[in-house]
Amino acid sequence: MGGGERVAVVFVPRAGGEPVFYAMGVEIAGAREAVWRLYAVVMVALLAVYGLVALALETLVLPATVYAPIRRMLEADRAVREGRTGEELVAEEDMPADELGEIMRSRNGAVVMLREKEAELSAAVAQLAESADDMRKKNHLLETAKRNLADADRLASLGMMSAGIAHELNTPLAVLKGLTEKLEQGGGTTDAASAALMARVVRRLERLGESLLDFARVRPPESRPSDLRELVGEAITLVRLDREGTAAIESRLAGPVMVSCDADRMVQVFVNLLRNAVDAVRGEREGVVVVEGGLTERDGCALAVVAISDNGKGIDAAVLARLFEPFVSTRLDSRGTGLGLAVAEGIVREHGGMIAAGNRTDGRGAVFEVILPVGPDEQGSAARGE
Repeated sequence: MGGGERVAVVFVPRAGGEPVFYAMGVEIAGAREAVWRLYAVVMVALLAVYGLVALALETLVLPATVYAPIRRMLEADRAVREGRTGEELVAEEDMPADELGEIMRSRNGAVVMLREKEAELSAAVAQLAESADDMRKKNHLLETAKRNLADADRLASLGMMSAGIAHELNTPLAVLKGLTEKLEQGGGTTDAASAALMARVVRRLERLGESLLDFARVRPPESRPSDLRELVGEAITLVRLDREGTAAIESRLAGPVMVSCDADRMVQVFVNLLRNAVDAVRGEREGVVVVEGGLTERDGCALAVVAISDNGKGIDAAVLARLFEPFVSTRLDSRGTGLGLAVAEGIVREHGGMIAAGNRTDGRGAVFEVILPVGPDEQGSAARGE
């Protein structure tokens, strides 16, 4: 046999003798080629079956069970983006009975919930718009009511001012009337004392007219950085010239106290407050007026505070709440017009500040605090000692 042939070997043992080996081989012409042809036929058959299965899936199964549902879901998503609410849900009959159908049902539920939330949000926005419109109407009514109330207050103030003016004018006019009648009876001549009295009465009328102009004047302050120590010092000098035998006035201001203000009008504020304090201690054995204060901070805001206190009898509780109204005073004598505090309060308010009034805690006299805002520039100047 050739070396390349396949053979079968059989072993046959013998009793008492040597074993015998039999080798058999069969040679079939073209067997190898036949096997390879069989392999080729099987492979072609398998590939053909696979192609037929794939073709069937692609043409019969997948279009109906996969491609069509996915295409329907894409169309519904496009409808959501374009706002076509009637086409954004996938119909139940278009959903397959598999996992893809579950995904489509879940998507439909999410879209429905989204639309419900949008409807709730739209309702809330509409309610908010209605509330805002109602609030605007109420604000308009409130502003109208405020204007009406302010008009009523102005009318009331005008009536009170008219009564005060009449009260203020009665005395000097009565004096002038008596003097003029005396002149008429005396043939047109008068003595020095009567002339001096007439001059004082005329000066009082002039002061009343100036105070009324100050009270009625409405103009913005001409602000510039000023040291309140210097303004208080100037006011003290003016009060000492105006009030003969003025009580002791002590200035204890810690300085510099820089604020942005209309210096002339602020001097007028301090003059009015100092005059009231000096008048309050008139007749006291040891009457004294003290001015103190400086820079401070309240509720995070930098403020300048000037306190003017006296050791007089204090402010009557009956007029304390109405102290800054025109012609409100415990006495309207020849030295006052009843407008000084109203004028001072108006000037300070125009500067963004306020005046606080009250009696001293020890029960001896009154104290007035002028509180003014301090800007960053003034704070820096004070820190540098300018």
